[in-house]
Amino acid sequence: MFVKAPWQVDLVSYNTTVGQPLPEYYFTLNLDPEAGASLAGFTFQQIRGVDRQFPFLVERTRAFLGRPRREGRPVPVKARFNNDTRTMTLEFPEPIPPGSTVTVSVVPWTNPIQSDTYLFQVVAFPAGADPLGSPVGVGTLRIYENTYW
Repeated sequence: MFVKAPWQVDLVSYNTTVGQPLPEYYFTLNLDPEAGASLAGFTFQQIRGVDRQFPFLVERTRAFLGRPRREGRPVPVKARFNNDTRTMTLEFPEPIPPGSTVTVSVVPWTNPIQSDTYLFQVVAFPAGADPLGSPVGVGTLRIYENTYW
């Protein structure tokens, strides 16, 4: 169980126009040094956004310590995606210790085909038996119309 659970998620993408192929979405969590438990994994679920059909390439999921464009060492991650519930489950075989910043990169086939503000609810799970998930927050991803056409 977390003593001080992660309380904020940062969601970043550098490719934000409709239909762009193979963008990366970076979900970053900071673990408090006094978290009381390592991070075993987290889930994110799409809770808003008009396009609910864009699939993720689970095999391209990767994780690392640090932030996007300031990547530290890679860390192992296992991912699975349920398109019916629009939920991605991420597990760290080697839990992330307190005091760390971890980023997971997920890759959909394409960005959504309709512009909108897409929201993803994030829940973190501590390492240990029978983990109780802690809501972290909501990641916001804005997808824009292509203004070059």
